Amino acid sequence: MGAKAILEVSAFLRERIIGLTARARRLSRIDYDSVGIRPQDLPFAPSPDHFKAANDRLTSIDHEIARRVRTVQREWTSTRPQRVLIDIALVEREIDRARRAFGMFFEVFSQRGSTYAPALAAHDVIARDCYDAVRQHAPRLLSGKALAPVTYMEHGYSPATMRRGVVLTRLLGESNPFPVIRIPWDRDNPWEPVFVHEIAHNLQADMGIWYENKIAVTKRVMTVSGDPRLAVIYGRWHKEIFADLAAMLLGGPAVAWGMALFLAHPAPRALTYRAGAHPTGFLRVLLLVEMLRRMGFTTDATRLDRVWRTLYNPRRFHRLPERLLRSTDKLMPHIVDEIAYQTRRNLAHRALADIIRFRREDQDAILAGKRHLVEGRLPDRSLPPRYLVSAASYALQTGRLQPRSLSTQLVGRLTEDHPSAPVTISAAQAALAS
Repeated sequence: MGAKAILEVSAFLRERIIGLTARARRLSRIDYDSVGIRPQDLPFAPSPDHFKAANDRLTSIDHEIARRVRTVQREWTSTRPQRVLIDIALVEREIDRARRAFGMFFEVFSQRGSTYAPALAAHDVIARDCYDAVRQHAPRLLSGKALAPVTYMEHGYSPATMRRGVVLTRLLGESNPFPVIRIPWDRDNPWEPVFVHEIAHNLQADMGIWYENKIAVTKRVMTVSGDPRLAVIYGRWHKEIFADLAAMLLGGPAVAWGMALFLAHPAPRALTYRAGAHPTGFLRVLLLVEMLRRMGFTTDATRLDRVWRTLYNPRRFHRLPERLLRSTDKLMPHIVDEIAYQTRRNLAHRALADIIRFRREDQDAILAGKRHLVEGRLPDRSLPPRYLVSAASYALQTGRLQPRSLSTQLVGRLTEDHPSAPVTISAAQAALAS
């Protein structure tokens, strides 16, 4: 390489490094002001602890960026050009990581300065109440420092969740510092039981029984059926079935009915087997029916079973493996028993139904709440938020309430209990600075 070319390459690389340095550390912090949260939005904002968790993650990435930038700045003049380009690429990788993490936090937090903020805050309260339900009967099971889920709006047909600690592809392998639950833009009503299903996914992960549950289900199916293929299928379905059953313990029979409404599709979809994490719709609702029976709500179970089998009759049509269909009646009680009523080591040798308890008295309180809503009154504040969801879903079934006005009522009640409500902007910023 000639002297002129060497000088030109050196000038080129210097310019590249200047541009890199200018971008390198611009995404190291996020706060209320940067995401557009105004004083009037604070009652609906994520807590200062959620912002701190986000900033801890951004700071960690920023420190790695700073270290790599220093290496480039210190060594580029004495290093081969190709080595310099590799070092620059390593900085770019960390900047990309910061950009992705910052983008996710901005996307989630900035919606609390929008018209959707009250509904999102209401869903936060429901999620926190579900966590409190676990802490009530198992106060040492969940970490006291574990942040409750935060909700946000996005496209998509159904709600979805990103669990705490899960490694996210969109973050280039960074783990999620707190649970995030996506709500589709048209499902911002706090009376849809399917939302409780998503909270249950996070509870399963935070209770540490994700893999223990899968192993137990796989072993139980293999023991009962002797069919390795069925054991694989139900092992693959374990987390969705767990979330369905746990949601029923959190919200009662209304959750089963709500999930069935959500899963009611044309027969070709409900009766077609697809390899994946979600159980076939026809079988999934039969598991809900079995759970209703096991919980002692036989009338509800009979009603849902009758509706579902009238809508979907495999004798008329199905695309299910015969081994799966033939084993349904035999396996359903075992699956429900294994997931909800068998003890787990990580639950301190208790069952899920011991940790999340739903009694006949709870259903009575929900039905009383339904009557109040139908009469145009909000239920007594002693009714937990998760039960308010069920009461509202029952009230809607009467056809006597307007969905949007009911949603407005519920959001108003639930946001009164949002943890950020008493925080002022100065106190919030001070918490972020600490």
